[in-house]
Formats: sequence, structure tokens, C-alpha cells
Amino acid sequence: MAIQPVTSRDQIDQVLAIEEASFSNPWTREMYLAELENPGVSFCYLAYDAEGHPIGFCSFWRVLDELHINNLAVVPDRRREGVASALLTFVLNEGARQGAKRATLEVRQSNDPARYLYERFGFTVAGIRRGYYTRPVEDALVLWREDLGTPA
Repeated sequence: MAIQPVTSRDQIDQVLAIEEASFSNPWTREMYLAELENPGVSFCYLAYDAEGHPIGFCSFWRVLDELHINNLAVVPDRRREGVASALLTFVLNEGARQGAKRATLEVRQSNDPARYLYERFGFTVAGIRRGYYTRPVEDALVLWREDLGTPA
């Protein structure tokens, strides 16, 4: 598996395909294009399999010493193969390299596989955002991980 930064509009199409297969309320092309226009704060990485097919991505913002993970997704037929773990390891290490000291994200309260993944990486529940998600409406758990200096 290779993990590469998203730097072009062509790669946005690959991200969108994974996004649309993974989320009930996916980000739009315009949202991702705006992210490309915000270097130094907005980052997105694609994971590719050995044949060069995109199989997952993770996007995040680095603001001062915090990393905010926006989206992490893997194509449905490649889940449970370690792709999400590889992306999360990469992103947390990259964030720490850039000076982030801690990381946060929101996850659907009912998304047990994602919650277990984040717990394995040292994230803990810090709060709840009521009605944060739509399609269907659901609360989000706000997760934090301190001390990104410790390897993921």
C-alpha cells in the first residue's frame, strides 16, 4: 500500500468516489476543491493498493498545535484489511511532524467499527454534539487524543 498527498483535481475524483460509497451525507467536489486552496492547513491523503487503485483516504486540518480529522474512509470491499489503520497512523504521525500536539474528530455514535479503531489509537470521548449528523440525524461523539509525540 502507498499513501500519497492529494494535490490535484484528478485525485479529488478518487476521493469523491470513496466518500460517496462511504457516507450518507458526503462532502461535495466544491468542498474538496476549497480544501486544495488552503495549503498549510488542509491536508488529504489517498491510500493506493499494489495495483494503484485508490482504496481509502483521510483528510484533516492542522490548526496551530491541533489536528482535526475531517474524514477517514475506505472503499467498502477493502475494509477490515488495515487500510484505515495505516491511514490513521500516517496522518497522526504527519500531524505530529508538523507540530500538532493533539488530535480530535467526530464519529457517529452508532459507528462501532470506527469508534473501536479510534479507541485503539488512544482517542477518548470528550463530549457529544447533539444532532450533528444528518441522513439520518444522529449525535456525534467528540473524540480527542493527547500527546501526538507518542507514535501512533
